[in-house]
Amino acid sequence: MTSASSLFGNYARSNLQFDHGNGVWLVTRDGRRFLDCGSGIAVNSLGHSHPHLVEALKAQAEKLWHVSNLHTVPGQEKLGERLAKATFADKVLMVNSGAEAMEACIKAARRYHYNNGNPDRFHVVTFEGAFHGRTIATIAAGGQAKYLEGFGPKAPGFDQVPAGDLEALAAVIGPQTAAIAIEPIQGEGGIREQGADFLRHLRKLCDDNGILLIFDEIQTGVGRTGKFFAHEWSGVNPDLMAIAKGIGGGFPMGACLATEEVAACLTPGTHGTTFGGNPLAMAVGNAVLDVVLEEGFLDSVEKKGLLLKQKLAGLVDSHPAIFAEVRGKGLLLGLKCAAPVGDLVSAAREAGLLIVPAGDNVARILPPLTITEEELDEVVNRLDAAASTLEEKTISVGGAAG
Repeated sequence: MTSASSLFGNYARSNLQFDHGNGVWLVTRDGRRFLDCGSGIAVNSLGHSHPHLVEALKAQAEKLWHVSNLHTVPGQEKLGERLAKATFADKVLMVNSGAEAMEACIKAARRYHYNNGNPDRFHVVTFEGAFHGRTIATIAAGGQAKYLEGFGPKAPGFDQVPAGDLEALAAVIGPQTAAIAIEPIQGEGGIREQGADFLRHLRKLCDDNGILLIFDEIQTGVGRTGKFFAHEWSGVNPDLMAIAKGIGGGFPMGACLATEEVAACLTPGTHGTTFGGNPLAMAVGNAVLDVVLEEGFLDSVEKKGLLLKQKLAGLVDSHPAIFAEVRGKGLLLGLKCAAPVGDLVSAAREAGLLIVPAGDNVARILPPLTITEEELDEVVNRLDAAASTLEEKTISVGGAAG
């Protein structure tokens, strides 16, 4: 008899125990193979055991792991320069995770106004259905009751409005507003695109009112939508941006990107991190960029995303009792379910496919960006099998009830 785990019980884990992986495939300790369309929740951007990432990590591990930010870290300088060159940003702050990246954005926005003589200007406007992390500040930023419950009063300074509601947004903006923060596509909230026109409206609103615009591209960034970052589809640039997940390709890292003017507010002593920007993380981050920024790579992601979206639309037509619609862009796609999404996740797992549940009864389809067109066909075949299984169960239950 297996003894109870010594780990906290805050995760509803499956019983799968993975031993190794290669590309889009994961293999359990007992030898079962699974097609991974969760990518560690949009983290394993280049799949499992990508040879370039493995070599970069091994080479760095044999030299230096950690020195702290008391010293210059060459890998940080290189990665920061590359990120700045490829984005709107002038400056980059390395951290360890998405939540830390959002914390840095929030602190930078508040400090920016403080330094400009407006210490009472610390509110951040966010949008219903958002997910920005699980720290005390970022659950307040997300504003979802299920994440706030039981952790004391909501941290002050965060105002939520319905996404796309211009009247509600205008009503909440005031002299207290420091920034607006938004995911160009809500991930945890159910793969809900915010729309280019809305992002353009936010940019103008910020410019007109001296407000900073923060993009949370933790899940949408680093090629996931077919652009380096999802906001590029709208032509709108933020003042601050949080990134993580895909930039590390599986190694924990994140970053806060900013314009020169905003970044200047964080002077020595105002913010810091022990592990952020360590040599191991920087080696992997630079290796990820070697692949993602290679000519033609992002075009291939866009092409595969369009192909997969078309195939998923076919599944919606074939299984109307299971699927309602397809959402998303690139390889950040969602299937809005007519049946309970948990049932689909379980049926897909039985078919050897890993997908990720999200809000609004949506199943996220997040394969590695390196997936081939042949493997996309296999994804669709396994989803088709999972949907057929659910339909058979529904008919069986209905027949038994009759």
